Amino acid sequence: MELFSVENLISLFMLVLLQAVLGFDNLLYISLESKRAPVDKQRMVRRLGIALAVILRIVLLFVIMRMIQYFQAPVFNLGWTGVVEGEFNFHSLIVLVGGVFILYTATKEIWHMMSVQNLGHDERKSSSVGKVIFLIVAMNLVFSFDSILSAMALSDVFIVMATAIVIGGALMILLADSVSNFLEKNRMYEVLGLFILFVVGIMLLTEGGHLAQLSLFGHHITPMTKATFYFVIGVLVITDVVQSRYQRKLLAQRKRSQTLAHVKEDV
Repeated sequence: MELFSVENLISLFMLVLLQAVLGFDNLLYISLESKRAPVDKQRMVRRLGIALAVILRIVLLFVIMRMIQYFQAPVFNLGWTGVVEGEFNFHSLIVLVGGVFILYTATKEIWHMMSVQNLGHDERKSSSVGKVIFLIVAMNLVFSFDSILSAMALSDVFIVMATAIVIGGALMILLADSVSNFLEKNRMYEVLGLFILFVVGIMLLTEGGHLAQLSLFGHHITPMTKATFYFVIGVLVITDVVQSRYQRKLLAQRKRSQTLAHVKEDV
């Protein structure tokens, strides 16, 4: 099949769009996780982590295309009738572990924000560069499963899918610094980012549970759709914007009241 045929070019365009849409939560995690590295190493960590993840994602694509039946084959079952039932495979286990880790990371960061005494001085110890890069690559691979399986539904040409992965990785490298700089300059949006990450963890858990055909107390786990995910994110963003503007108005009104009170005292 010719690489630059109209069909392949259309598939490539759709796959790049898919990588961009599915890469949002991944990019947010990378931006937040890279802050654990020493300040002078953070940019390098983001770029190297994404570059290694792209290479491993292509390897993973090749492996999945050759061995997809093994990823879907059952590993073990849970048969506690009426309480917990499910049939787990490698795909569902990887997604579930990723969801648990994302929830743990977001919860730990939110707790740290609530307990820190001096916002200008972060008391946390910096993680090693190698550890941060490993976490970025590992979580990128967790997010890769959805994008790769979705890509395989749009095309069966390896080179087309690999090209889309490389283009998506290049876009992530270009945007990673901008997202990190924005969060650094606008610290209040870091809380929003962490809660978005929390929702991402929930989404991964529901998806992993659905893949495992998991049911709890007779209720089957249904996956959170991308439409629901982006709707929730939209509500969070709108709520944060409205709350921020309202808080600025309250602070401005309080300052005016204090100024008037001082003027009356002087008179």
